[in-house]
Amino acid sequence: MAIIASNFKTNHTRKSTATFIEELNSFLDEKSISSDVYVFPTATSLDEFNTVSNLTLGVQNAYATAKGSFTGEIGTEQLDEFGIKTILIGHSERRHILKESQEEITKKFNFYKELGYTIIYCIGEPLEVKEQGLEKTLEYLYEQFVGIDTNYENLILAYEPVWAIGTGVTATNNDIKAVHSAIKQKISKPLLYGGSVKVANVREICSIDGVDGTLIGTASWVVEDFKQIIENTKDL
Repeated sequence: MAIIASNFKTNHTRKSTATFIEELNSFLDEKSISSDVYVFPTATSLDEFNTVSNLTLGVQNAYATAKGSFTGEIGTEQLDEFGIKTILIGHSERRHILKESQEEITKKFNFYKELGYTIIYCIGEPLEVKEQGLEKTLEYLYEQFVGIDTNYENLILAYEPVWAIGTGVTATNNDIKAVHSAIKQKISKPLLYGGSVKVANVREICSIDGVDGTLIGTASWVVEDFKQIIENTKDL
């Protein structure tokens, strides 16, 4: 059963998110789709949504705190209000653009692990590492597991090559298979692929050995497209 996740990043409003979730929920219900579907809206769009059991709302980021003096951040006090128990940690945009260190990421991981959150933990390599070959790529990826409990029961992994995120460039099937099978040999957790996944290629990607689903950005922001992505992978 495929896991299909949508990361809204800095897109959608509170109003458009509510419409999106409502439409998506009706679709899952009417079509009796059993895939696990996750949506990560912006923090300002979180709310109490009445959804089917296999549609989960998560948060893209939160601070390792219940509450406190951390300007611009949110903690579990805010998440608890909406019953959020799922979080993205380690996304490359937070690592590379917002300069989150492995140390900070580990602290966040451990905090939310202690609270039993489902964690989608993201790893990925930049182009200059990819060009050095598979061995160097895996070396780089494994460094992103330093301090991370890969046996954590509520852990889902997402491999997102940085050079393929939002660029329109998708890793080749061989690239995906090589990395996924190597990680799978070391860590027996669901492993999603992310990086320019689209309606047209999602089924092929999800059919690759070692790929348990996808974490999707751009192609998931239009609800009709996201529904089609789910439709295309529902029997995998």
